[in-house]
Amino acid sequence: MGRYTEAVCRLCRRSGDKLMLKGSRCLTAKCAMDRRSRPPGEHIRQRRKLSDRGLQLREKQKARYVYGLQEKQFHRFFSEAERLPGVTGDNLLSLLERRLDNIVYRLGFADSRAQARQIVQHGHILLNGKKTDIPSFLVKEGDTISWQEKSAGTEYYKQIAEEIKSKTTVSWLRLDKQKLTGQVISLPTPEEIEATLDGKAVVEYYSR
Repeated sequence: MGRYTEAVCRLCRRSGDKLMLKGSRCLTAKCAMDRRSRPPGEHIRQRRKLSDRGLQLREKQKARYVYGLQEKQFHRFFSEAERLPGVTGDNLLSLLERRLDNIVYRLGFADSRAQARQIVQHGHILLNGKKTDIPSFLVKEGDTISWQEKSAGTEYYKQIAEEIKSKTTVSWLRLDKQKLTGQVISLPTPEEIEATLDGKAVVEYYSR
């Protein structure tokens, strides 16, 4: 199955949670979850209560939607998380947060992860001074993220440089707002990951 191309607001309504798939628009009155929070499709007055399996599936799908991954990609991250020492659910969220497109989003270089993925794919981002156009690339502690010199002359870059002055950055990243460069000062811990995702439920889903 290819990448999801329908209205992403339907994914939020299907999940029953605001997933911030449209960036700052999700914080405005235009947000579909605020205007019409019920799930998409035909409705009946009373819906059956979700089973434990259904809740686990919903949490797994929410994580996929948030990070913009297809099932095969997501399962690959889960398999890697299982091989690492520690709690699998925490490992999974940490790996997802370390994706280059997510770092670009967390630094405030993009309004959404989808936009961040496009910026990376178009070759605007440098990782430790080298062009890297692979959104799924996993960054490490100490890595530096910056912009291509030619990209710094675009209108988009100028807009970001202005908007980023009022933004805050997560604790495990350092941002130079003047040069628009970021650095991974530590790997994210479960407490530092700003996501309303249940890693334990995802593990339980794949364990059955």
